[in-house]
Amino acid sequence: MATKHEQILDYIANLAVGKKISVRSIAKHLKVSEGTAYRAIKEAENTGFVSTIARVGTIRIEQKPLNPIESVTFKTLVDLIDAKVLGGQAGMDKKLDKFVIGAMTPAAMRPYITRNSLMIVGNREDAQRLALEDGAAVLITGGFETSAAIIALADDQQLPVLQTAYDTFTVATMINRALSDQAIKQDILTVAAIYTPLAQIQTIGVEATVGDYLLLPDPRYPLPVVTRNGRLVGVMRPSLVGGKKPTVPIERLMQKDPQTVKPYLSVTAVGHTMQDNGLTAMPVVDDSWNLLGIVTRNAVFSSLTGIAHSRELSNTIADQVSAQLTAITPQPPYVGGYELKTVPAMTNSLGTMSFGVLAEAINGCTTRYLHDTGRRNVLVEGLNLTTFRPIQLESVVTVLLRELEMTRHDATLDVDVLSDGVQVAKAIVTCQLLERN
Repeated sequence: MATKHEQILDYIANLAVGKKISVRSIAKHLKVSEGTAYRAIKEAENTGFVSTIARVGTIRIEQKPLNPIESVTFKTLVDLIDAKVLGGQAGMDKKLDKFVIGAMTPAAMRPYITRNSLMIVGNREDAQRLALEDGAAVLITGGFETSAAIIALADDQQLPVLQTAYDTFTVATMINRALSDQAIKQDILTVAAIYTPLAQIQTIGVEATVGDYLLLPDPRYPLPVVTRNGRLVGVMRPSLVGGKKPTVPIERLMQKDPQTVKPYLSVTAVGHTMQDNGLTAMPVVDDSWNLLGIVTRNAVFSSLTGIAHSRELSNTIADQVSAQLTAITPQPPYVGGYELKTVPAMTNSLGTMSFGVLAEAINGCTTRYLHDTGRRNVLVEGLNLTTFRPIQLESVVTVLLRELEMTRHDATLDVDVLSDGVQVAKAIVTCQLLERN
């Protein structure tokens, strides 16, 4: 028989999305105490069945999936970069592992092409064909088209050929961020990775008696009490059976509505719950309260101790641009200066520095200069950039800064950009300085 707590959760789960509920209405409708109703509503909120909205109340919402994005696929990539599918529609669900920028000769780029990778390239059919033949999808930047032969090859190989109007640097940055976000999500340790599964733990049926409980080996954790269908209804501890007759049903003595944990919750959050409530173990259940296993305090804190602090995540291209900036000593009237070298990853399909990467470089130079002068909290509010001539591949770019206005809360900088000594762009950057009082 389901507990009152379970009955309330089932009732809430079956409500229409948008239905408003309250502790009082639940207690009155299901004839339970307001305390029981309150605990069940809090559990439903943690599970994602309901949400409390300011000045509105507690509302039944559509439950979020456990893992909304398990991996980056070519299908998710289409929405991310506003791409058009030219061919290879059958391969849209394949997982994207990495990308390669096609800025080399075919022979030089071949070692970098792997299956399920993505070749980012302009209107170079030789590179497009090489990628498809070696098991990689193709993203054509700059809005260029491709030939019917390439599209036919993509359909035959079931590898997508995508087209986007963005330049190479912009799409590479967007994809890199998506892959980095995925890596961060995968590196967050969840209960699913450390709990002891059901097949390896002791349980006791809800129909059992004290005598049945005493015949079991001493459990190292509160013993889960389950129905014949495997649903958790309570937990038993040795302290609950002291002095009781062997014929007394377990259901009368068990702790009902025990604190539980879902497998997709972070280990850190569970550790805090255990610490705050003095728990040695918690049952792991699914959204239907079916018992999945047990997570112990030792497992939680051992895993937290063992988390590597030297986790290496790939930086985005924007981060790589910032890392390449080298400070120089400028001549007056300039107060700050930085240099970087244009590499293939920074170029667009025409082989010149992308407008986006130039803006990112100016942003990085401005922020670094203000940091170096003691302004630690900087927010770039505006960047007015004008370019005079293209910046070629392999050229050395110099960014020179002049202070136009500097107050306690705001900064305005005049920026000159030179390529191999010739001015190629100019910018005005306005920043907000978020200094503590």
